[in-house]
Amino acid sequence: MEKKRVLAIESSCDETAAAVVVDGREILSNVISSQIDLHTLYGGVVPEIASRKHLERINQVIQEALDQAKLTLQDIDLIGVTYGPGLVGALLVGVAEAKAISYASGIPLVGVHHIEGHICANYLQYPQLKPPFACLVVSGGHTHLVLVKDYGEYEILGHTRDDAAGEAFDKVARAIGLGYPGGPKIDKTAREGDPDAIHFPRAKIAGNAYDFSFSGLKSAVLNYLNGCSMRGESISVPDVAASFQKAVTDVLVEHAMAAVEEYGFTRLAIAGGVASNSALRTAMEEACSKKGVEFYRPAPILCTDNAAMIGSAAYYDYYVRGLRSDFTLNAVPNLRLGER
Repeated sequence: MEKKRVLAIESSCDETAAAVVVDGREILSNVISSQIDLHTLYGGVVPEIASRKHLERINQVIQEALDQAKLTLQDIDLIGVTYGPGLVGALLVGVAEAKAISYASGIPLVGVHHIEGHICANYLQYPQLKPPFACLVVSGGHTHLVLVKDYGEYEILGHTRDDAAGEAFDKVARAIGLGYPGGPKIDKTAREGDPDAIHFPRAKIAGNAYDFSFSGLKSAVLNYLNGCSMRGESISVPDVAASFQKAVTDVLVEHAMAAVEEYGFTRLAIAGGVASNSALRTAMEEACSKKGVEFYRPAPILCTDNAAMIGSAAYYDYYVRGLRSDFTLNAVPNLRLGER
């Protein structure tokens, strides 16, 4: 079968990204233009600024992805673009660009779910991996425990009832003075702290053992900080970071291992920005090793937002599932996994 080359575009938050992926498994290029330095000034992503920066960079990023792959548009078989979930203004930039290229070139177009892209990042890291398997998706906006039944076929076992794990990292990092982005800074600072110094709560959700909640944990950290301040006690930032990180990691690992055991899965993958957290990767690897479960984790560059993962998902959506988008494709900021 002739190889299929996918040009993918990702602009759901504050990374302007484009990539060329072959047959959903091989990366020819993966270009990411980050806005982190800009948004750090404001302590988080400012949607309007993100949208403007996408507009400024998107043509250059796409051309760079084609140049690195040593291809032109005439060599591309499919265009894939993130159309949700995400920031609506940011999504619209990528969707409009993809539709314009598709219209002008006649190359077919398919809209891709951002979370599905994160899951598919594992196919790029592990060409031998095929469904079914369990996947824990942890990012700034999402925490999902998913059964990947087949390409594009998912069952959500659990999700967060409030804050996503990455969101909690950002808020706690801000509270202890580390700033934005919180995840990498807490990960780094926690290495110097004692993860057992402070006991923070691990939430249990009535009604669904696989659902998550991190707002209570965030509040517990804030209460601890306020209590120390009122009593005039010094605060060890590394200990707070390490103890908070362990509380999050314990819950994520516990839920994932319970699902693997109940459903009899022998393979577990992780995905999303928080999946690059070193403590989570180590804890999950140890837990999987004890249970004899194969553990899959993409390289950190494939965990954070990128277009290569969108290219992989687009390939399976179009060539395996037969999905195709027309020029009415629009941004859907609250798109749920499995919806179209």
